[in-house]
Amino acid sequence: QVQLVESGGGLVQPGGSLRLSCTTSGSIFMFDAMAWYRQFPGKGRELVASITRGGSKIYVASVKGRFTISGDTYNNTVYLQMNTLNPEDTAVYYCNGRRSRGPGLIDDNYWGQGTQVTVSS
Repeated sequence: QVQLVESGGGLVQPGGSLRLSCTTSGSIFMFDAMAWYRQFPGKGRELVASITRGGSKIYVASVKGRFTISGDTYNNTVYLQMNTLNPEDTAVYYCNGRRSRGPGLIDDNYWGQGTQVTVSS
């Protein structure tokens, strides 16, 4: 069974940094792409950053230049390095792994349990 386990959330002051980790139960190459999402209170999840098996990365505009997504195939872990955090980054962050099932079929999506990030003085 595929499992994603997140860690690294917590409380940080504005301007500070955190690194989130998402460790998978198998190789990260089992996924076509992995991503970090976040969910604000009372809102749906939004994509923060993603990385494909080939290494292509995308970021939501609000985190460009501050956040970096990376993959560690040796440790089966995907990271989200978050710098220059501000209170608007406060949310629950979720790790996602996506696998294509083929043309015309809905992708399989796997989620971690979520980790709280709070930016406050």
